[in-house]
Amino acid sequence: MNSPIHIIGGGLAGCEAAWQAAQAGARVIIHEMRPVRSTDTHKTDNLAELVCSNSFRSDDCENNAVGLLHEEMRRAGSLILRAGDAHRLPAGGALAVDRDGFSQEVSCALEQHPRIEIRREEITWPAEDWRSVIAATGPLTAPALAHGIRTLTGEDSLAFFDAIAPVVHYDSIDMSVAWKQSRYDKGDGADYINCPLDEVQYHEFIAALLAGEKTEFKEWETSTPYFEGCLPIEVMAARGEETLRFGPMKPVGLRDPRAEKRSYAVVQLRQDNALGSLWNMVGFQTKLKHGEQTRIFRMIPGLQNANFARLGGLHRNTFINSPRLLDKYLRLKSEPRLRFAGQITGVEGYIESAAIGLLAGRFAIAELLGRAPSPPPPTTALGALLAHITGNADAKTFQPMNINFGLFPELPPTEKRGRDRKPLFARRALADLDGWLNAARVAAE
Repeated sequence: MNSPIHIIGGGLAGCEAAWQAAQAGARVIIHEMRPVRSTDTHKTDNLAELVCSNSFRSDDCENNAVGLLHEEMRRAGSLILRAGDAHRLPAGGALAVDRDGFSQEVSCALEQHPRIEIRREEITWPAEDWRSVIAATGPLTAPALAHGIRTLTGEDSLAFFDAIAPVVHYDSIDMSVAWKQSRYDKGDGADYINCPLDEVQYHEFIAALLAGEKTEFKEWETSTPYFEGCLPIEVMAARGEETLRFGPMKPVGLRDPRAEKRSYAVVQLRQDNALGSLWNMVGFQTKLKHGEQTRIFRMIPGLQNANFARLGGLHRNTFINSPRLLDKYLRLKSEPRLRFAGQITGVEGYIESAAIGLLAGRFAIAELLGRAPSPPPPTTALGALLAHITGNADAKTFQPMNINFGLFPELPPTEKRGRDRKPLFARRALADLDGWLNAARVAAE
């Protein structure tokens, strides 16, 4: 097994793929173009940099599909989950991380691994003598490589817009107006900062959002859709004046200790770094121009003097039509030496991207060892996600997808339904996952 596995891209998927393959005995070369070529959204040269939110979402493995995916990846020896747990921040029932500490931990683990080499260079196309390649270039694939993929597949990549939420300096938040509380007092009970709005303030804020000057699209971008799971705040507001009160600004489960009644709407901020000096505005991804963001978001009570460490933004994400192009081992059907992993495959979310990297790394090392790769059972979160992008989804209407229980095979008719349904999915998944992991260990011995 002298041939290395070449991984193009040092994001979450590429890092997880490298870790899984190297831990199983493979020699791995990670090709990361930063800092040789930068992007519009990355701020550092670290591997696994988190460019949008710092949240990996719910960590509840019994009642939430993404929490179940967390637990499955932990059991599979995930580097991303190990680093996430090591740099966890208070966030109620969610797994939020200190973004700098997290990416530094991942970078150090890979740099110090004896079987991993990191090369800082842009790859325009895999060399002909590379026997095993994983393309984990993410949604910001460099133009030359993207052109090569389009040429090889004979079709255009699909695309959607993704948005970034603003981050606020803690010492600029007026805590005489805002208060700390987790929704329904989850987690430590005070993991979020809450900024209350009364009815008049809310409607004035909505009017300003709708009237604010937005980023203009280029002509070729006008047909690109938004991803429904990460809509800009002003796009949600345009769907109806009360939409935000039932979305990211919902007041339920929260009560201002200084007020006699529940707020009409609430803006929440979540801790963004270990020092607690930075807090991001939950659900406030936006395409407002920067000057408008400062003006409009300072209308929120408690943020009237807000100092923004980072303003929101919008970027175009690309992904391939995986159900048409990839086999069940994530290999490109027209060139099997090339696998794809991460968000470019059409999964949405940090953890989903890393999960596909985990599978790609395991499949690649199994193949190099002369074994047939073994996909995880579709009853697991890993298997359900893989099945969705490599066969279950309709290629004609394929769009990015987060993990959810709707992707899992139904429970047997004899099983209980209703409120017990999600825990039953989770218990079945973890039992089947353990069987899959044990079989893989036996095969490797």
